Amino acid sequence: MASDNAVRAMLAAQQHTPTTEYLSWDRVRNKTPPEGLTHEEWWFGLKMARRSAQRDLASLLAIDGTPFHFNLPDQLLRLIDEINRSASGNISIGEEVTNPGTRDRYVVTSLIEEAITSSQLEGAATSRRVAKEMLRSGRPPRDHSERMIVNNFHAMRLVLDFQDDRLTPERVLELHRVVTDGTLADPEDAGRLQTDQAERIAVYGDHDQLLHSPPHVDELPERLQRLCDFANADPEDESLYLPPVLRAVALHFMVGYDHYFVDGNGRTARALFYWSMVRQGYWLTEFLTISTILKGAPAKYGRSFLLSEDDEGDLTHFFVYHCQVIVRAIEALHEYLARKADEVRDLRNRLGSTGRFNHRQLAMLEHAIKNPGATYTAQSHARSHQVTTQTARQDLGQLEELGLLRHETSGRRMIWSASPDLRERLI
Repeated sequence: MASDNAVRAMLAAQQHTPTTEYLSWDRVRNKTPPEGLTHEEWWFGLKMARRSAQRDLASLLAIDGTPFHFNLPDQLLRLIDEINRSASGNISIGEEVTNPGTRDRYVVTSLIEEAITSSQLEGAATSRRVAKEMLRSGRPPRDHSERMIVNNFHAMRLVLDFQDDRLTPERVLELHRVVTDGTLADPEDAGRLQTDQAERIAVYGDHDQLLHSPPHVDELPERLQRLCDFANADPEDESLYLPPVLRAVALHFMVGYDHYFVDGNGRTARALFYWSMVRQGYWLTEFLTISTILKGAPAKYGRSFLLSEDDEGDLTHFFVYHCQVIVRAIEALHEYLARKADEVRDLRNRLGSTGRFNHRQLAMLEHAIKNPGATYTAQSHARSHQVTTQTARQDLGQLEELGLLRHETSGRRMIWSASPDLRERLI
């Protein structure tokens, strides 16, 4: 391109750079370019304008040793602002989440949803109903798919347990060990960096086109340490300001890019994303089910990853997509809480203002009405509400005394179910 055309293209691109979306080349070539420019000249101008404002992430390197980078277009800034406003600080949200007496129920529900959907993204085939029953009852998994879901649930609990700790390679390996326990062809691969270069898994597209080849296994220990240093960095000590949510999203990206393990990289990446978000003050993340959104459009998830790699390491594409996912998950949470609040309010109205039931009993009665034939144990009730088994047994026993539940004995276990006329008794 001649120098005068290059200058003209850059000036035109700066005047016509879209602020509503961060365009990739495949989008640019399908739009009408500014007058007097070809698609190629317009793309060149966009690239030059972006390069002048790009911000390098010195700790995160591509395979060729160049740092990944990003821009902060208006589209991304608006998403970051929405997440900061909605997922951290003192915000207005349903009492069920902010009330210490009821929030654990919603944490557990979210953890169960995330464990199931994250596993389904990786191929688990168990139905949601069966998976929820397994996790709430605590019964052992029966097959490979159920094992994946149980592992993911334990991993998410582990993430919340060490949210205040610094990330270390040993901690990442521990998390991977939990995620993949009992699911790998070679059990020794659980919690171990991949060491056999001959077994490295590349990503191919149609017609055997190589889309992504991860770094050599010899580089993985150093790259994992760099990732941990990046995760632990104090923003006050860095010359480059990185919005906290983008640090969490970058962690997600790099685990997929470096591909540290034989299998389970995606599940480990999503767990680390949750850890980083909660650690950086986005407390509402405990209640979000990110994988539900990703599962709804897996092709867009993969495309955002490949766009960032193909566009010379520009992570903006991945940042925009993943921040859109977070915003959608927050919106879904608000809708869920509003729906549950209406249901609880309706149930409480039917029960009157007698004050006979605590919040755990109300929740169980609501579930029993919506799920005829459901059964409950002291263990499942305790697990759902994070109380002791003794407290759970008292809850169920009181409801049985009122004729709302009945129980059967199986071995040494007591199993409760709703009375056939439960609804009539409550109205």
